[in-house]
This record gives sequence, C-alpha cells and structure tokens, in this order.
Amino acid sequence: MGHHGDREHRRAVREGLAAISDAELVAVGSRTQQSADAFADLFGAPRRHATYADLANDPDIDAVYIATPHNLHKENTLLCLDAGKAVLCEKPLAVNAAEAAEMIRAARVKKRFLMEAMWTRFFPLMGRVREMLSAGVIGEVRMLLADLGFRMPFDPASRLFDPELAGGALLDVGVYPVSLASMVLGAPTRITGMADLGETGVDEQSVVILGYENGQLAVLLSALRTVTPQAAHILGTAGRIHLHRQWWTPAALTLSLEGQDDQVIEAPFEGNGYNYEAAEVGRCLHEGRLESDAMPLDESLSIMQTLDAIRAQWGLKYPME
Repeated sequence: MGHHGDREHRRAVREGLAAISDAELVAVGSRTQQSADAFADLFGAPRRHATYADLANDPDIDAVYIATPHNLHKENTLLCLDAGKAVLCEKPLAVNAAEAAEMIRAARVKKRFLMEAMWTRFFPLMGRVREMLSAGVIGEVRMLLADLGFRMPFDPASRLFDPELAGGALLDVGVYPVSLASMVLGAPTRITGMADLGETGVDEQSVVILGYENGQLAVLLSALRTVTPQAAHILGTAGRIHLHRQWWTPAALTLSLEGQDDQVIEAPFEGNGYNYEAAEVGRCLHEGRLESDAMPLDESLSIMQTLDAIRAQWGLKYPME
C-alpha cells in the first residue's frame, strides 16, 4: 500500500498496517522529497516519491490511502484511479456530493476499488451493533443521539479553521455522527440544524436534527471549540444501546433492555483500530470486489448529500465551490 496525507492520519494508518500480516507500506508520496523522506524514514517505507503522480504510477503498489486535506480528495483519488490503483480515501469522501459522484463514477467506469475510510465502521464492536440491530434486540429504533466535539485553540492557519481547505467541525468530525445515523437509520427525509460560524466563516459548533420516513429522529452534535460527551445512544422500542465515550473507536457498549439488568458488552480492538479498515480493503481486493458492503459507495454519496443539505441551511459555501 502507498499513501499520502496529513501527519496524524499517516502515522495512525502505518501503525494499523503493522497489525496486519499480509499488508505492507511499500511507498510514500508527498508534495516534497523532504517530507516524503521524513515519513518514509520514520516507518521504513522503501520508496519515497516527491510527487503524488509518481506514487500513483509506482507499479508495485496495489492500493493507495489518501489522507490529504478534504479539498484534494477528488483530485488525488482520480489521479490514483486513472493509474489503475485501488483507493482508500479519508472521510469525508469529498467536499460535496458532486465531487463524490465524480469519484464514484470514475471508479465504476475504470472498474477499480474505492472506499471511504470511515474506520469506525470496521471495529469489531460496530459489527456487533449491526448484528444486534438487524436481530431486533432493542426493538424498532426510534431515536439516535451522537456527538463528537473537542476544543481546539483558535488558529486561522490550521486546516480545521481554513475555508480554503474545507475546514469546520461538520466535515472533519460531524461526518462521524452523520455516518452513524446513516448506518442505523438510512437516508434522512428531513434535515434541519443550526451552527455557530466563527470568524473564518466555518462552523465551530453545530446541532443537526435528521428525520426519517417512519418518524425516527437523530440529534447530532459536532464541535471544534467545545468538548462534548463523546458518546452515542441508539434508542429502540424495547431497549437502548449506549456506545461508551469516544464511541468512534468503539470498545464497549451498555445494552439496556426493559426489565433486565444493564449488560456491558466489550469488544477490545487490536492495533490502533486503523488496521480494520485496511484489512477490509485487503479482503475486498482478494475477493475481487470493487466496493465494501460495510461502507458502500452509494451510502458514502448519500452521506455527502446530507452534509451538503446541512451546510446549505447555514449558508456555508467553500471558496472552491
């Protein structure tokens, strides 16, 4: 696997790959030779490419992991798909649904694998949650509450606050609760919300409410300047599932059923968790699949459409749009 992207993601995915027996970091690509060399030195990648095009054209790479800022996802993905590579692209898949649709169309025309790197989906505990929901353990799901917020020092130069890089809480961390709501309830039919746009013009905190065909509701919080409880609750007609703090790296949940004692279910994860999405890419490639059934492309597109609708209500448009 080759990859390029911001430092935290690159480090985390490299550590994740180390936990998989048949995956290897072969090459690194960056925008300068210096940064490619620095990262490759840190993790012993034998090849260092000073341009993304050189990485995309390296014949010994099967798949490329893209972790560049949001605004580069489409361009970088199309480059790698054109070169015949499978692509694992960081969330959100793109800046907006139009970009995402273009990426998905290219992957399907070229018959190449593409998946959004929504790593939360692939943790063992999240697989258990999907099994419990499909078995009707908590009855019919009626509401979902999920939040992901932290407090960052205000820095207009940071990608998180820079509109040129499609910054803001929603696309960076709000995509996690939106993706969870999609996994549990599907695509919303009603969307409303409110945001506080900071001095750089991007959303620093928001509350979003999604409504669904049968009256279900999801309340989702995201923030860059406010620490939230960092938990998720799935509320059904016969019980509740509480995903414990930092639910996006899920290791434990509490199952509450009417008339029964609460039950804590633990599913510890190996490595740092990034290994599970990388293993999913490997599994799909071995089986000749062009997308993952746990994070299908049509669902990634639907999530982008929801994010677009939320931003439209706030009047938040990025310069590249």
